[in-house]
Amino acid sequence: MLKEKDNKEGSHKNIWYGAGRQRIEIPRTILKSRVSGNHLLQHLYICSIGYYPKAKDHYTYRKKGLPENFLFYCVDGYGWYQIGKQRYEVGPNEFFILPANVEHSYGSSTEQPWTIYWIHFGGNALQQFNEVQEVQKHFKPVYIKNNGDIIPIFSKIYKTLELGYSVDNLLFANMCLSHFLTLFVYNSRHYMASSADKLDCVDSAILYMQEHINDIISLQELSRQYNYSISRFSNLFKQKTGYAPIDYFLQMKMQKACQQLDFSNRSIKDIAFGLGFDDPYYFSKRFRKNIGLSPKKYRARRTSNSNE
Repeated sequence: MLKEKDNKEGSHKNIWYGAGRQRIEIPRTILKSRVSGNHLLQHLYICSIGYYPKAKDHYTYRKKGLPENFLFYCVDGYGWYQIGKQRYEVGPNEFFILPANVEHSYGSSTEQPWTIYWIHFGGNALQQFNEVQEVQKHFKPVYIKNNGDIIPIFSKIYKTLELGYSVDNLLFANMCLSHFLTLFVYNSRHYMASSADKLDCVDSAILYMQEHINDIISLQELSRQYNYSISRFSNLFKQKTGYAPIDYFLQMKMQKACQQLDFSNRSIKDIAFGLGFDDPYYFSKRFRKNIGLSPKKYRARRTSNSNE
């Protein structure tokens, strides 16, 4: 944990000074020599990490933004941030991501200053990361559930980096980063959905597909179920998954077929009929297109790999 050597309080040159703060900034020389050229680390990696408790007079403005992303998690108190002309209020158990190279400012509430955990992260994959639809949703503040996973992982990352920048330490910290990010960006997937939770139409449609994996479902049936036109539903589905709805459903069927070929002695014809295919030849054609092998050759691998 860092100890302040002076009596500074508040923000100075975009760095907050105050009692109890923790902050590690990985030197650019280390990022250049040990991270950006490492194939395991160069895609997404930590640039700096910190914890500011009750950050009174915390304020930052960056006209050109940062060259990396900034994940910001408020656990207590209140604050705000602004991207361009859009301002957002932030409260307990909310987080947001500031994308790289975007003008921004943020600050804590005067009456109830926030307590925050934050990580700056960059990498070759940052642009692609920021193009993910689920990531873009979190450029606005989002309330998240936390069953105690988040802070322990943050602490492991921080304590590891305190031990220095050996290759092992950098690997451990940055492998943890990927899981840490999923706790925020894909927060709902770490928890069982309750009846009060409302899934979006795409997630709901995928669950519907799973429940009807042995049936035949039309695109018209799916779109009507969620009160969308066929074109609108298809666009929403492809935007989120990268697949057309029926192609995705067929892919799920092929996954199920693989499991049955692996774990049962059912005939290929019987598996095809069981998954809703009237024509075993068409089933084999779809299987080969999705998996890269015919069902017969796929099953033959089970015998050849019996020593796994």
